Amino acid sequence: MGEKHLISGLQLWQWRNTALQAAIATHVPPAEVDWLLLEVAGLDRLALRLESFKNWPQIQLQLPLEELDRLWQRRLNDRLPVQYIAGVTPWRNFQIAVSSAVLIPRPETEFLIDLALASASNASGNWADLGTGSGAIALGLADTLPKATIHGVDYSLEALAIAQTNARNLGFADRIKFYQGSWWEPLTFLKGQFSGMVSNPPYIPTSTLPTLQPEVVNHEPHLALDGGTDGLDCIRHLIEISPSYLQPGGVWLIEMMAGQADAVRELLQNQGSYCKIQIHADLAGIERFAVAYKS
Repeated sequence: MGEKHLISGLQLWQWRNTALQAAIATHVPPAEVDWLLLEVAGLDRLALRLESFKNWPQIQLQLPLEELDRLWQRRLNDRLPVQYIAGVTPWRNFQIAVSSAVLIPRPETEFLIDLALASASNASGNWADLGTGSGAIALGLADTLPKATIHGVDYSLEALAIAQTNARNLGFADRIKFYQGSWWEPLTFLKGQFSGMVSNPPYIPTSTLPTLQPEVVNHEPHLALDGGTDGLDCIRHLIEISPSYLQPGGVWLIEMMAGQADAVRELLQNQGSYCKIQIHADLAGIERFAVAYKS
Protein backbone atom coordinates (compact mmCIF):
# COMPACT_ATOMS: atom_id res chain seq x y z
CA MET A 1 0.00 0.00 0.00
CA GLY A 2 2.17 2.84 -1.28
CA GLU A 3 0.39 6.18 -0.92
CA LYS A 4 -0.99 7.43 2.38
CA HIS A 5 -4.51 8.77 2.81
CA LEU A 6 -4.91 11.62 5.29
CA ILE A 7 -8.06 12.30 7.28
CA SER A 8 -8.78 14.25 10.44
CA GLY A 9 -8.95 12.54 13.81
CA LEU A 10 -12.54 13.73 14.18
CA GLN A 11 -13.55 12.04 10.90
CA LEU A 12 -12.00 8.77 11.99
CA TRP A 13 -13.59 9.05 15.43
CA GLN A 14 -17.00 9.49 13.81
CA TRP A 15 -16.42 6.54 11.50
CA ARG A 16 -15.34 4.36 14.45
CA ASN A 17 -18.48 5.19 16.45
CA THR A 18 -20.74 4.31 13.53
CA ALA A 19 -18.75 1.12 12.84
CA LEU A 20 -18.97 0.01 16.50
CA GLN A 21 -22.76 0.48 16.56
CA ALA A 22 -23.14 -1.41 13.28
CA ALA A 23 -20.97 -4.26 14.59
CA ILE A 24 -23.12 -4.66 17.70
CA ALA A 25 -26.29 -4.53 15.59
CA THR A 26 -25.06 -7.29 13.24
CA HIS A 27 -23.43 -9.54 15.90
CA VAL A 28 -19.85 -8.90 14.75
CA PRO A 29 -17.38 -8.55 17.67
CA PRO A 30 -16.95 -4.76 18.17
CA ALA A 31 -13.29 -5.37 19.14
CA GLU A 32 -12.66 -6.02 15.43
CA VAL A 33 -13.17 -2.32 14.67
CA ASP A 34 -10.26 -1.31 16.89
CA TRP A 35 -8.09 -4.21 15.69
CA LEU A 36 -8.63 -2.99 12.14
CA LEU A 37 -7.73 0.60 13.11
CA LEU A 38 -4.53 -0.61 14.80
CA GLU A 39 -3.56 -2.10 11.44
CA VAL A 40 -4.77 0.42 8.85
CA ALA A 41 -4.52 3.70 10.80
CA GLY A 42 -1.42 2.93 12.87
CA LEU A 43 -3.23 3.88 16.08
CA ASP A 44 -2.15 2.30 19.36
CA ARG A 45 -4.42 0.76 21.96
CA LEU A 46 -4.09 3.69 24.35
CA ALA A 47 -5.13 6.27 21.74
CA LEU A 48 -8.15 4.09 20.98
CA ARG A 49 -9.06 3.54 24.62
CA LEU A 50 -8.76 7.23 25.53
CA GLU A 51 -10.18 8.32 22.15
CA SER A 52 -7.39 10.91 22.17
CA PHE A 53 -6.98 10.62 18.39
CA LYS A 54 -10.26 12.55 18.05
CA ASN A 55 -8.28 15.78 18.48
CA TRP A 56 -5.45 14.92 16.12
CA PRO A 57 -5.33 17.17 13.03
CA GLN A 58 -4.27 14.35 10.70
CA ILE A 59 -4.17 10.56 10.64
CA GLN A 60 -2.60 8.52 7.84
CA LEU A 61 -4.70 5.62 6.61
CA GLN A 62 -3.34 2.85 4.39
CA LEU A 63 -6.43 3.10 2.19
CA PRO A 64 -9.09 5.77 1.57
CA LEU A 65 -11.77 6.02 4.27
CA GLU A 66 -14.46 5.25 1.62
CA GLU A 67 -12.64 2.02 0.77
CA LEU A 68 -12.25 1.11 4.45
CA ASP A 69 -15.97 1.71 4.91
CA ARG A 70 -16.84 -0.37 1.84
CA LEU A 71 -14.77 -3.27 3.19
CA TRP A 72 -16.30 -2.89 6.66
CA GLN A 73 -19.78 -3.10 5.11
CA ARG A 74 -18.66 -6.37 3.51
CA ARG A 75 -17.54 -7.55 6.97
CA LEU A 76 -21.05 -6.86 8.29
CA ASN A 77 -23.14 -7.96 5.30
CA ASP A 78 -21.05 -10.58 3.45
CA ARG A 79 -19.18 -11.79 6.57
CA LEU A 80 -15.80 -11.03 4.94
CA PRO A 81 -13.17 -11.88 7.61
CA VAL A 82 -11.56 -8.82 9.17
CA GLN A 83 -8.09 -10.31 8.57
CA TYR A 84 -8.68 -10.17 4.81
CA ILE A 85 -9.68 -6.49 5.12
CA ALA A 86 -6.48 -5.63 7.00
CA GLY A 87 -4.43 -7.98 4.81
CA VAL A 88 -2.59 -9.28 7.88
CA THR A 89 -3.11 -11.45 10.93
CA PRO A 90 -0.99 -11.94 14.07
CA TRP A 91 0.38 -15.49 14.41
CA ARG A 92 2.96 -16.55 17.00
CA ASN A 93 5.41 -13.60 17.09
CA PHE A 94 4.75 -12.59 13.46
CA GLN A 95 2.48 -10.31 11.46
CA ILE A 96 1.52 -12.57 8.55
CA ALA A 97 0.16 -11.23 5.26
CA VAL A 98 -3.08 -12.96 4.18
CA SER A 99 -5.57 -12.73 1.33
CA SER A 100 -8.58 -14.77 0.26
CA ALA A 101 -6.09 -17.06 -1.57
CA VAL A 102 -4.98 -18.51 1.77
CA LEU A 103 -6.53 -19.87 4.94
CA ILE A 104 -6.24 -17.44 7.87
CA PRO A 105 -3.73 -19.08 10.26
CA ARG A 106 -5.52 -20.03 13.50
CA PRO A 107 -4.17 -19.55 17.02
CA GLU A 108 -4.47 -23.29 17.82
CA THR A 109 -2.16 -24.13 14.89
CA GLU A 110 0.63 -22.22 16.69
CA PHE A 111 0.98 -25.28 18.96
CA LEU A 112 2.15 -27.36 15.95
CA ILE A 113 5.43 -25.42 16.08
CA ASP A 114 5.95 -26.12 19.80
CA LEU A 115 5.18 -29.79 19.17
CA ALA A 116 7.64 -29.91 16.26
CA LEU A 117 10.37 -28.52 18.50
CA ALA A 118 9.51 -30.93 21.34
CA SER A 119 9.30 -33.92 18.97
CA ALA A 120 12.35 -33.18 16.82
CA SER A 121 14.83 -36.04 17.07
CA ASN A 122 16.86 -34.01 14.55
CA ALA A 123 16.36 -30.23 14.71
CA SER A 124 18.55 -29.70 11.63
CA GLY A 125 18.34 -31.13 8.12
CA ASN A 126 15.29 -30.91 5.85
CA TRP A 127 11.80 -30.18 7.17
CA ALA A 128 8.63 -30.05 5.06
CA ASP A 129 5.50 -27.92 5.51
CA LEU A 130 2.97 -29.53 3.18
CA GLY A 131 0.05 -27.29 2.20
CA THR A 132 1.91 -24.19 3.37
CA GLY A 133 -0.78 -21.61 2.48
CA SER A 134 0.33 -18.26 3.92
CA GLY A 135 3.62 -19.92 4.93
CA ALA A 136 2.79 -19.62 8.65
CA ILE A 137 3.98 -23.10 9.66
CA ALA A 138 7.13 -22.85 7.50
CA LEU A 139 7.94 -19.50 9.16
CA GLY A 140 7.34 -20.94 12.62
CA LEU A 141 9.62 -23.90 11.85
CA ALA A 142 12.37 -21.66 10.44
CA ASP A 143 12.15 -19.48 13.56
CA THR A 144 12.19 -22.39 16.05
CA LEU A 145 14.61 -24.72 14.24
CA PRO A 146 17.39 -22.33 13.19
CA LYS A 147 19.60 -25.14 11.83
CA ALA A 148 16.92 -26.65 9.58
CA THR A 149 16.14 -26.00 5.92
CA ILE A 150 12.37 -25.67 5.44
CA HIS A 151 10.57 -26.79 2.27
CA GLY A 152 7.07 -25.34 1.84
CA VAL A 153 4.73 -26.90 -0.73
CA ASP A 154 1.35 -25.68 -1.96
CA TYR A 155 -0.87 -26.47 -4.91
CA SER A 156 -1.95 -22.83 -5.27
CA LEU A 157 0.41 -20.38 -6.99
CA GLU A 158 -1.53 -17.48 -5.42
CA ALA A 159 -0.92 -18.94 -1.96
CA LEU A 160 2.79 -19.45 -2.70
CA ALA A 161 3.14 -15.79 -3.76
CA ILE A 162 1.85 -14.75 -0.32
CA ALA A 163 4.05 -17.31 1.47
CA GLN A 164 7.11 -15.97 -0.38
CA THR A 165 6.18 -12.38 0.54
CA ASN A 166 5.91 -13.40 4.20
CA ALA A 167 9.27 -15.21 4.13
CA ARG A 168 10.91 -12.11 2.61
CA ASN A 169 9.20 -9.63 4.96
CA LEU A 170 10.14 -11.64 8.04
CA GLY A 171 13.75 -12.32 7.02
CA PHE A 172 13.49 -16.07 6.29
CA ALA A 173 13.82 -16.03 2.49
CA ASP A 174 17.19 -17.83 2.62
CA ARG A 175 15.94 -20.55 4.99
CA ILE A 176 12.64 -21.52 3.33
CA LYS A 177 12.27 -22.92 -0.19
CA PHE A 178 8.84 -22.96 -1.80
CA TYR A 179 7.49 -25.38 -4.41
CA GLN A 180 4.26 -25.60 -6.39
CA GLY A 181 2.66 -29.03 -6.46
CA SER A 182 0.69 -31.67 -4.61
CA TRP A 183 1.96 -32.74 -1.17
CA TRP A 184 5.32 -34.55 -1.44
CA GLU A 185 5.50 -34.58 -5.27
CA PRO A 186 7.84 -31.58 -5.78
CA LEU A 187 10.24 -33.02 -3.16
CA THR A 188 11.02 -36.41 -4.75
CA PHE A 189 14.66 -35.28 -5.20
CA LEU A 190 15.00 -35.39 -1.39
CA LYS A 191 13.23 -38.73 -0.84
CA GLY A 192 14.28 -40.37 2.41
CA GLN A 193 16.12 -37.27 3.61
CA PHE A 194 13.55 -35.46 5.77
CA SER A 195 14.00 -34.97 9.51
CA GLY A 196 10.38 -33.94 9.84
CA MET A 197 7.08 -33.21 8.12
CA VAL A 198 4.45 -30.83 9.48
CA SER A 199 1.05 -30.25 7.88
CA ASN A 200 -2.27 -28.58 8.59
CA PRO A 201 -4.10 -30.32 5.74
CA PRO A 202 -7.75 -29.93 4.67
CA TYR A 203 -9.67 -32.11 7.13
CA ILE A 204 -13.30 -30.99 7.04
CA PRO A 205 -15.81 -33.51 5.61
CA THR A 206 -17.33 -32.16 2.38
CA SER A 207 -20.87 -32.39 3.78
CA THR A 208 -19.87 -30.29 6.82
CA LEU A 209 -18.52 -27.36 4.77
CA PRO A 210 -21.93 -25.62 4.33
CA THR A 211 -22.47 -25.66 8.11
CA LEU A 212 -19.27 -23.69 8.85
CA GLN A 213 -19.41 -20.00 9.76
CA PRO A 214 -20.13 -17.84 6.67
CA GLU A 215 -16.76 -16.11 7.27
CA VAL A 216 -15.09 -19.45 6.55
CA VAL A 217 -17.27 -21.14 3.94
CA ASN A 218 -17.92 -18.02 1.84
CA HIS A 219 -14.44 -16.50 1.89
CA GLU A 220 -11.67 -18.97 2.75
CA PRO A 221 -10.31 -21.24 -0.02
CA HIS A 222 -12.22 -24.54 -0.16
CA LEU A 223 -9.11 -26.31 -1.47
CA ALA A 224 -7.61 -25.70 1.98
CA LEU A 225 -10.70 -26.91 3.87
CA ASP A 226 -12.31 -29.84 2.03
CA GLY A 227 -10.97 -33.20 3.24
CA GLY A 228 -13.37 -35.38 1.22
CA THR A 229 -16.27 -37.54 2.39
CA ASP A 230 -14.94 -38.31 5.89
CA GLY A 231 -12.47 -35.42 6.02
CA LEU A 232 -9.49 -37.80 6.02
CA ASP A 233 -8.56 -38.00 2.30
CA CYS A 234 -5.46 -35.79 2.57
CA ILE A 235 -4.41 -37.21 5.95
CA ARG A 236 -4.70 -40.77 4.54
CA HIS A 237 -2.45 -39.76 1.63
CA LEU A 238 0.12 -38.17 3.99
CA ILE A 239 0.16 -41.29 6.18
CA GLU A 240 0.65 -43.55 3.14
CA ILE A 241 3.35 -41.57 1.28
CA SER A 242 5.41 -39.93 4.05
CA PRO A 243 7.47 -42.96 5.18
CA SER A 244 9.39 -43.01 1.88
CA TYR A 245 10.37 -39.35 2.41
CA LEU A 246 11.27 -39.42 6.12
CA GLN A 247 14.57 -40.61 7.56
CA PRO A 248 14.36 -43.35 10.23
CA GLY A 249 13.36 -41.45 13.39
CA GLY A 250 11.92 -38.61 11.29
CA VAL A 251 8.84 -37.01 12.79
CA TRP A 252 5.37 -36.91 11.15
CA LEU A 253 3.09 -34.23 12.62
CA ILE A 254 -0.37 -33.01 11.58
CA GLU A 255 -3.36 -31.01 12.76
CA MET A 256 -6.80 -32.64 12.50
CA MET A 257 -10.42 -32.03 13.44
CA ALA A 258 -12.16 -32.84 16.71
CA GLY A 259 -13.28 -36.48 16.61
CA GLN A 260 -10.68 -37.72 14.10
CA ALA A 261 -7.96 -38.81 16.55
CA ASP A 262 -8.95 -42.49 16.85
CA ALA A 263 -9.23 -42.94 13.08
CA VAL A 264 -5.88 -41.23 12.50
CA ARG A 265 -4.15 -43.33 15.18
CA GLU A 266 -5.54 -46.50 13.60
CA LEU A 267 -4.44 -45.43 10.08
CA LEU A 268 -0.91 -44.74 11.37
CA GLN A 269 -0.75 -48.11 13.16
CA ASN A 270 -2.10 -50.05 10.17
CA GLN A 271 0.36 -48.41 7.78
CA GLY A 272 3.13 -50.27 9.62
CA SER A 273 6.02 -47.81 9.14
CA TYR A 274 5.40 -45.64 12.21
CA CYS A 275 6.21 -45.94 15.89
CA LYS A 276 5.65 -43.85 19.06
CA ILE A 277 2.26 -42.60 17.82
CA GLN A 278 0.90 -39.83 20.06
CA ILE A 279 -2.22 -37.66 20.11
CA HIS A 280 -2.02 -34.19 21.66
CA ALA A 281 -4.85 -31.89 22.73
CA ASP A 282 -5.02 -28.16 22.04
CA LEU A 283 -5.56 -25.59 24.82
CA ALA A 284 -9.31 -26.18 24.66
CA GLY A 285 -8.74 -29.89 25.39
CA ILE A 286 -9.65 -31.02 21.85
CA GLU A 287 -7.51 -33.87 20.47
CA ARG A 288 -6.13 -31.92 17.53
CA PHE A 289 -2.58 -33.07 16.76
CA ALA A 290 -1.05 -36.42 15.80
CA VAL A 291 2.68 -37.14 16.08
CA ALA A 292 4.43 -40.29 14.86
CA TYR A 293 7.97 -41.34 13.97
CA LYS A 294 9.26 -43.28 10.98
CA SER A 295 10.44 -46.57 12.44
